[in-house]
Amino acid sequence: MTIALAPLAAAGTLIATGVTLLLERSLVRVLAGVIVLGNGINLLIVTAGGAAGRPPLLGRFAPETMADPLPQAMVLTAIVITLGVSAFVLAMVHRLWQLTGSDEVQDDTEDRRVRLRARRGELIDAVRARREEYRRLVAEQRAELAGLTTESAEHAERAQGVQDAQEKAQRRRLRIRQREARKQMRHAIRAERERQALALDAEVEGDD
Repeated sequence: MTIALAPLAAAGTLIATGVTLLLERSLVRVLAGVIVLGNGINLLIVTAGGAAGRPPLLGRFAPETMADPLPQAMVLTAIVITLGVSAFVLAMVHRLWQLTGSDEVQDDTEDRRVRLRARRGELIDAVRARREEYRRLVAEQRAELAGLTTESAEHAERAQGVQDAQEKAQRRRLRIRQREARKQMRHAIRAERERQALALDAEVEGDD
């Protein structure tokens, strides 16, 4: 069984055009899209059913020469459904034109609420993310501040230790200087006493 490519291409073009028209906001274009899409699908079903044959009547024709009745029945049903949908959309177009003077579909209030709820959820998630980021940043800053405080305390302890060592060294040097000064004073006192004693001895001998 061979299938022609031209009907398939035409069916694809009709289906693509119908889907594009269905995505529009104008109900007239939506109606045209329903009709074009229905015709494209019907053409696709008929093309997929194979070549035309004899009427499917058992006992009158050979089975291999008969046409497949299933695609024909499906196309007939699809035509009826497409007609009903087209009548319904046409009634909607007429009613909308009477109410608003336009055939464009406006945003529904419930759709707006759903969209606002979605945006509200996104905003809540964004706020939560910002809060988590802020808490993490505060924790990092606190940890850094604690580290700096510990480091400064360690530096202060080290500086205090160095200062204490310097004071101890100065005290030691001062003590050594005091000891040396005391020794020199003692030696000077002894020398002065010895000199005075010698002077007294010399005076005594001179009197004698």
